[in-house]
Amino acid sequence: MTSATPRAAGSASAPTTASSVPPPPWCRTGRVAVDAVREGTVDVKDLTFGYAWALIRQPRTMAGVDARGRLILAAVDGRQSGGSEGFTLNEAASFIRSLGAVQVLNLDGGGSTAMTVNGTLVNHTSDATGERPVGDTVQVMPGR
Repeated sequence: MTSATPRAAGSASAPTTASSVPPPPWCRTGRVAVDAVREGTVDVKDLTFGYAWALIRQPRTMAGVDARGRLILAAVDGRQSGGSEGFTLNEAASFIRSLGAVQVLNLDGGGSTAMTVNGTLVNHTSDATGERPVGDTVQVMPGR
């Protein structure tokens, strides 16, 4: 399971230049395809505007599906002194592609990146206070 809040184009934290179209997957048929406009990192009406978080290494949370339909969840630590610096959006997309994903989505990152397995936190969150209280999670539950 991973604690994450999906970020969609047109949300309060992204410019609304992409209308109400949901963000594209980062990876289509095995090819990295990060679209800066639809990810909300570029405003086509003001090309001087951009979100530095996309270009700066940060903790990242990603979800993908491989060619056989298996789910891949990945959390990458960042902002760690002497440890992981995190990924840019393109680095994150390339990383999860290297794990076999052919369809990929960016989930929330930064201090919200936290992954638990069987109730145990398995990554190092970037906030000094530890895991953030986040209202949304992706949970993988055993089948019936």
